[in-house]
Amino acid sequence: GINAEYMGATTTFSPEGRLYQVEYAMECISHAGAALGILSKDGIVLAAEKKIESKLLDSELNGRHSDTSCEKMHKLDDHLAVAVAGLTADANILINYARVAAQRHTFTFQEPIPVEQLTQTMCDLKQGYTQFGGQRPFGVSFLYGGWDAYLGFQLYHSDPSGNYAAWKANSIGSNSPAAISMLKQEWKEDMDVKDATLLAIKVLSKTMDSSTLTPEKLEFATLTLSADNKPRFHILGNNELKVHLDVAKELHEKEEKEKEKKREEKERK
Repeated sequence: GINAEYMGATTTFSPEGRLYQVEYAMECISHAGAALGILSKDGIVLAAEKKIESKLLDSELNGRHSDTSCEKMHKLDDHLAVAVAGLTADANILINYARVAAQRHTFTFQEPIPVEQLTQTMCDLKQGYTQFGGQRPFGVSFLYGGWDAYLGFQLYHSDPSGNYAAWKANSIGSNSPAAISMLKQEWKEDMDVKDATLLAIKVLSKTMDSSTLTPEKLEFATLTLSADNKPRFHILGNNELKVHLDVAKELHEKEEKEKEKKREEKERK
């Protein structure tokens, strides 16, 4: 077919002006496990669904048995972390690159790298693969949650094309359009980290395929400031997650009851 010659090369425009391989890389991500990020006034929540659950999986904390195993949340520096959707193996390459870039900046300027600067550094690398060389683009989207002294808490999203943007809340991976429309309705300017965590649970409970959420199916992490204004990245363990899930469940039941009540009142009228 006419388009066949443009399908293969990542760096060749099709007659309609499209880069098919880059579009396919984005398509690859829309089938990956979901991840979402929510910005709040006192921190950032990153959340993701675990695609692989097995009793036989061990945690990855240097062989110490613990209830946190993480493949989607990665700390890049003390003030900066990412949630990943897409090919984990591709992500690992970019994450190593980002960690080195962050340390190089700290070494040169004696201060942590600003969040947007690191996002842009990552995107410059990703963009290169859409312009030259015979290699495929990275099949990964990231949600970056970070804090710097210039702009406070920030949430960015980047995709295989090398584009990035700042967001108040965003979702990537499977069912992301549904998640995004829910975030649009529910996100509020004055949310705190606790509200954001509950909202993340609410969104995932609607958009994930499984009927009930359990800590084993989720990965959650927060970036907050400690009392002495130092950023702190924390991956939630199963026990912590369970507490949040219980609270979310109670809230959900309360909402359902109120809806039911309103419905009955309407019917009476």
